[in-house]
Amino acid sequence: MKTTIFFFGRIIVSWLLMFIATSIFFNVTGLDRLMEIVVFLFWVALILLLLAAASHFHHVQLIDGNVDLERLKNRHRRQIEIPFEEEIAMPMLEACMRELPGIENIKITQDGKRLQALVKASESDKRDDSLWKKAYQKLGFERSNNIIANATSVNGGVSVNLFCGPVGAAWADSFFLDEGTNLQNAETVTRAISRHIAEYRRGEQASTRETVTEKELAVAKLNLLHAQVEPHFLYNTLGSAKYLIGSDPVRAEAMLDNLILYLRHSLPRGEDSPSTLGEEVERTRAYLDILKIRMGDRLQISIEVPQALEAIPFPTMMLQTLVENSINHGLEPKSGGGTIWITARTDPSSANLVTVTVADDGNGFGSGTSGTGIGLKNVRERLKLAYDGAATFSIVTNFPNGVAASITVPANGPRTTA
Repeated sequence: MKTTIFFFGRIIVSWLLMFIATSIFFNVTGLDRLMEIVVFLFWVALILLLLAAASHFHHVQLIDGNVDLERLKNRHRRQIEIPFEEEIAMPMLEACMRELPGIENIKITQDGKRLQALVKASESDKRDDSLWKKAYQKLGFERSNNIIANATSVNGGVSVNLFCGPVGAAWADSFFLDEGTNLQNAETVTRAISRHIAEYRRGEQASTRETVTEKELAVAKLNLLHAQVEPHFLYNTLGSAKYLIGSDPVRAEAMLDNLILYLRHSLPRGEDSPSTLGEEVERTRAYLDILKIRMGDRLQISIEVPQALEAIPFPTMMLQTLVENSINHGLEPKSGGGTIWITARTDPSSANLVTVTVADDGNGFGSGTSGTGIGLKNVRERLKLAYDGAATFSIVTNFPNGVAASITVPANGPRTTA
């Protein structure tokens, strides 16, 4: 209530003082015969201005919700913090200012840290002008608004001092009101900057997620290339073949034939040439045959993969990773060796899912290894990236001894190359 009284009282007092000054001028100059006209014009002007003040009060209340003397002013300031470098913040600020209806003549200083523009009423605003504004415009005056933004770099960000006010001297604010347009301009720019900051942050987050995904995929592919020709395996195989050439040439020749077959299937393939389950089984069989020559009766092999499933797409080297895990952690450390089983079947829950299992009767989880090393971590990451959650991996204890690891994939292949 006090705010309302002070606001309207200030306007009445300002015009009353102007009326007194005018009356004195007319009396001094001997034009007091015209005072009746002056009094009439004074009351007309005061009534129009009070109507404008009521409209101004109402518009400010609609824009802000709270009405106080600070919000009822014609001129408004905002301090806005933009948490980006100048290269990002200044174009963002300019874009936000350009969103104001009726904005024109945007001027930018040479250093790019001060923006100034003129905001004129749009055609729709002019049609909705109050009576006092139309009367004011009939006299040949066109009131426009200024918007000025001064930017300062602060700690890696930009602090913006925003000013919105009518064109003209500040003393005229008691005689003419902007009906809340400058408050609206200040609020519009402030909200636009907040929106642009949020949109930029969302874009950054999306870009970061995309970059992380690409990095994970690149790392997974790099791990794959490292695994395709494992140096220790190649060295041990060639060493064993060299030893067998003198003692058992037939076994040496068989070992080299299997190594050639293994290497042929291990050559890097293009992005458009995914592997199949049949090719992976053939490579793994060659790998196991080499180990069979080295381990002798300590390694028994059982492979049961239906011919109908050999053509389904399957991630390269993934089957061999599970086999290597079984050999290294289960069968080789076991004094008497054991058996490794490779099976493939259509998943009972869905005809479109195929489950490939590698099982052994080795030392199992109790051997001191938990089965969660780099190789199995690589399997999980590659399945996640390639199938986008449509593939699963599990590793459990085999009965009565050993470990069983299973990969379930869609029969129609991955969504991306793994």
